[in-house]
Amino acid sequence: MDEEVIPILRVADAAAAVAWYERLGFTPQWEHRFEPGLPAFVEVARGGLRLFLSEHTGDARPDTLVYLRVRDVEAVAAAFGVPVENAPWAREIELRDPDGNRLRIGTPTG
Repeated sequence: MDEEVIPILRVADAAAAVAWYERLGFTPQWEHRFEPGLPAFVEVARGGLRLFLSEHTGDARPDTLVYLRVRDVEAVAAAFGVPVENAPWAREIELRDPDGNRLRIGTPTG
């Protein structure tokens, strides 16, 4: 098994969050609820990137910042209609998901 870090992001509506993350190229992997009607906990993945999206209030705080390294930030920027900025370490954009979580997305330079 490879070791990895999987950020947990707080979301109010998991289905709406999954739909938004699908625009970024993530696909839902699984969903768990302890019982019908209780909060959802969902995994989404894009290649080797994984995120947990949780409706559980104690799992994470809103306004979290996660950095995602991708192969082609220009394609993501075009899909969301945002400009790409140059940083010394990468070409980057920053997006906010529907719950206010911040995603800094970059393609390394050099």
